[in-house]
Amino acid sequence: MTTIRLARFLARAGVVSRRGAADLVRAGRVAINGRIPVGPGDPVDPSTDLVTVDGRPLGLPDQVWLALHKPPGYVTSRRPSARYPSVFTLLAGAPPSLVAVGRLDVMSEGLLLFTTDGELAGRLMHPRWEVPRTYRVWVTGRPRVSVRAALAHGVSVADDAPVRPQAWRFQPDARGGQLEVELAEGRSRIVRRMAQALGLGVRRLVRVAYGPVALGQLKPGRFRALGRSEIAALYRAVGLRSVTQVGSR
Repeated sequence: MTTIRLARFLARAGVVSRRGAADLVRAGRVAINGRIPVGPGDPVDPSTDLVTVDGRPLGLPDQVWLALHKPPGYVTSRRPSARYPSVFTLLAGAPPSLVAVGRLDVMSEGLLLFTTDGELAGRLMHPRWEVPRTYRVWVTGRPRVSVRAALAHGVSVADDAPVRPQAWRFQPDARGGQLEVELAEGRSRIVRRMAQALGLGVRRLVRVAYGPVALGQLKPGRFRALGRSEIAALYRAVGLRSVTQVGSR
């Protein structure tokens, strides 16, 4: 039996936000198998329990988890900009409740995750959970400082806290080099800002992994449904129990 909190069940059913669940329960409008729950933290097994609001049975829609290889030239929002289309135009048939997990700036490429589970998305992006993101960056120029020393001790960026990679590798070449860096945060344009602080230009920036999910051989502009093991690993990474219903798209 896999249970989730009542508040999460109500949020996933689209009835109310998790914060609003307490008011709904307090008003006596919610029942689990015909009984009034003690509070929004009561356990619910979506596969066997009948949850009702004002006597109306609730069901959970299939959840969706996708990986997209974002090409350059797309914005990570539902609204296109004046110059660039939205990444959501690449997700044919995706439900309107789908949300992007974090962002990539318009000229950056690589792995973008999408899900209909808002709680999972929120935790994957929250710095508390330190979910690693791995980037491969082709850089130009000669660094102002020792790249290896800076990455080992933290890179100072203007008007912000230093960037402290969890792991990194830098291979210099005649044009500049290739940097692979793993960060447990998602501050705006943080990889480009870090490169700038090192005195390097960015020729190309690709996110190759987000937590346990890797970009792999996914082609630019294509997307795929995540596998069960990937989904379970994402939930474990942020301290959530995996849900029981898995939708493809």
